[in-house]
Amino acid sequence: MFRGGIGGTAPTTETEPGFAHQRCRWCGTASFRRLLCPVCASSDLETERSAGPGVVVQSRVVHRGTGVARNESMVRFPEDFVVPCRIVGTAPHLVWVGATVRPVRGGNADSGEVVFELCEVTGDDDPR
Repeated sequence: MFRGGIGGTAPTTETEPGFAHQRCRWCGTASFRRLLCPVCASSDLETERSAGPGVVVQSRVVHRGTGVARNESMVRFPEDFVVPCRIVGTAPHLVWVGATVRPVRGGNADSGEVVFELCEVTGDDDPR
């Protein structure tokens, strides 16, 4: 069982990629970066590692704050929790709903920003 900080990229090896999240010991609800369980309000949360890649459930391109376009997405993991994040490694308009993503290898977990990359990258404007 992974023991680490509140949400973020878990230590990975070549065979075990992972993403840290919390699970309530009382009701079993999985959540991300919470101090209390969103269902029962228990503070007895245990840090775990997600089993697999996430799936993009919402994606948008934003230009706010900088002149450069970037992607902001919501990603759902198999444990049924959703993570707000940024998808990098491809053009922001090429991230589609239903795409599978994984944590960026070597990403800076201390920055507080959650960053993922597409598992399958397309080379043209057709996302499928």
